[in-house]
Amino acid sequence: MTNHIPSSLRAGFVTQDDVLFPHLTVKETLTYAARLRLPKAYTKEQKEKRALDVIYELGLERCQDTMIGGSFVRGVSGGERKRVCIGNEIIINPSLLFLDEPTSGLDSTTALRIVQMLQDIAEAGKTVVTTIHQPSSRLFHKFDKLILLGKGSLLYFGKASETMTYFQSIGCSPLISMNPAEFLLDLANGNINDVSLPSELEDKVQMGNAEAETQNGKPSPAVVHEYLVEAYETRVAETEKKRLMVPIPLDEALKTKVCSHKRQWGASWDEQFSILFWRGIKERRHDYFSWLRITQVLSTAVILGLLWWQSDTKNPKDLQDQAGLLFFIAVFWGFFPVFTAIFTFPQERAMLSKERAADMYRLSAYFLARTTSDLPLDLILPVLFLLVVYFMAGLRLSVAPFFLTVLTVFLCIVAAQGLGLAIGATLMDLKRATTLASVTVMTFMLAGGFFVQRVPIFFSWIRYMSFNYHTYKLLLKVQYEHISPVINGIRIDSGATEVAALIAMVFGYRFLAYLSLRRMKLQSGA
Repeated sequence: MTNHIPSSLRAGFVTQDDVLFPHLTVKETLTYAARLRLPKAYTKEQKEKRALDVIYELGLERCQDTMIGGSFVRGVSGGERKRVCIGNEIIINPSLLFLDEPTSGLDSTTALRIVQMLQDIAEAGKTVVTTIHQPSSRLFHKFDKLILLGKGSLLYFGKASETMTYFQSIGCSPLISMNPAEFLLDLANGNINDVSLPSELEDKVQMGNAEAETQNGKPSPAVVHEYLVEAYETRVAETEKKRLMVPIPLDEALKTKVCSHKRQWGASWDEQFSILFWRGIKERRHDYFSWLRITQVLSTAVILGLLWWQSDTKNPKDLQDQAGLLFFIAVFWGFFPVFTAIFTFPQERAMLSKERAADMYRLSAYFLARTTSDLPLDLILPVLFLLVVYFMAGLRLSVAPFFLTVLTVFLCIVAAQGLGLAIGATLMDLKRATTLASVTVMTFMLAGGFFVQRVPIFFSWIRYMSFNYHTYKLLLKVQYEHISPVINGIRIDSGATEVAALIAMVFGYRFLAYLSLRRMKLQSGA
């Protein structure tokens, strides 16, 4: 494959955990990454072509239209998921690629394929740096250079093929046939079972040095570690340091790029917003329209319709019963969105941190796209709910009241969502956020004007912060303004105050959520 993307000064980092959206396909995942990360000079078609090139380069063409999957969603295999993560980084053609334990959780055959792929990337002229624990002998022999660390100290740095020769030269060699990587890890941890001892350590044991012995008469791990550090410092370190300290000449253009800290976005703000908006809809449409969620909403609607079947408002008692239905609607569509929105930012925190660290988009573009991409989805289920309840319960049968009821419920949903987003973004802990939301929603519900009409004056201010209260008043106005100016002790007025209060909550709670995300110090930049 021919690359036309300059690789100078570009670095990619693949985390140990696979941070991907489960409901996006392999092709969608890499296409969105290309559109956000590749330079602005490339057209949309060129970026999509680059994503397809990476898919074929990584051997993902067979599963390109398969969802990534996750804990509760069936998707691609673990090895394919890891290759998608690598594809997200090599899509920008980095000159340097870091990987944190890329074989973690994979079987030996899949791990070998991943390392072979990384070796192919390295042979193409890229520098690949990876941490790895307990590799097989086949994996070990694919590395060009090796850094062995023990307790944060350097025990070896050099060619992987010369590792065993070096340790034999300092008196450490395996007494039985074993995987070189296993032997090195044993040494790094001070475990010298089945390992020959250097004469210096043998002398310390024979001299009875208490600090150098363990109960079975062998050098302690601390002494082994000290010996390995000293051996490296005296035999290899100085030579390697001199070789590494030789300056590499840089041309003036490259020096300018190195000194420049100006962030280079791959897309303009409006392009970032558009890409993230549609990505959000594609990712969450499966959750919004799951059979479980649809069943939950429609079954609740049917139960309500049967309980309030063709209710009327001919006498005060019937009117009070129907007002109870309106209050339940206000509570249900206030409670439901809060506890859905709470999970938004805590669940996406890892993805947000990863993508922001890679300078994929501005926080403001992400936040606005994330909070608006839910709105088209949020309107569908409430409309279905009201189509069932409204006509079964025999509410005011007229076009204007029906649509005003839908708009009121929708305004309540968006305000309640804002509260959930603010709580989730502020605490970033699901247990604490759920607890706070439960107390808040319960308080708003109790102060909502149905259970208690005469709220003590020192506590009455709570109701004006309650979206349940304002929604309930608006629903009463829509249904009964032609019947009575006072319903259940609540005076029906123009409704302007309630609408203004809900709109203030819509924007106020979201602004608080945005400030909380900025406080996380992910990456600065509006």
